[in-house]
Amino acid sequence: MILFHRLKRAVLTWPEGRQWRVCFIIGAVCLVFIAAIGGFGGLLIWQPLWHGAAVRLVMVMAMPAFTEELVFRGVLVPDKGEIRRPVLWIGLAVLVFMLWHVFEAVVILPNAQLFLASAFLICAGVLGLACTIMRYHTGSLWPAVLFHGLVVWLWQTLLGGPDIAQLMG
Repeated sequence: MILFHRLKRAVLTWPEGRQWRVCFIIGAVCLVFIAAIGGFGGLLIWQPLWHGAAVRLVMVMAMPAFTEELVFRGVLVPDKGEIRRPVLWIGLAVLVFMLWHVFEAVVILPNAQLFLASAFLICAGVLGLACTIMRYHTGSLWPAVLFHGLVVWLWQTLLGGPDIAQLMG
């Protein structure tokens, strides 16, 4: 029951202005790390694909951004003051998020072998950590959803990332 209430609070809470500014800084730092790791790891290839960009944005905001954030940040990340050692839960949320992508590649998405690459998993961990910190800091799911969706959209629209149809085979 506590997880349901945690999720409900995360969905119904909207961050204040100062909290959004902190999330912007967290996101900017995260993007720098993802650009470096993804660039050196061969994950990012300049391939702008503007056709269907608006539809793609709606799609990635729904899935993976909203659906994954519901589970990995909405349920797994405690609210401030809820537990004594939030770092353990934050670490667990990031680890489970990374392992989810391995599971997807092995079991669900036949063409997602890219998800098993160390550079991808490190980028997923960095993204997961940024989203987790946003969620914990604000008490809201929405900065993490928006940031997660933006990162996936940028990857698919500008940097050669595969979409769900390509991953499904």
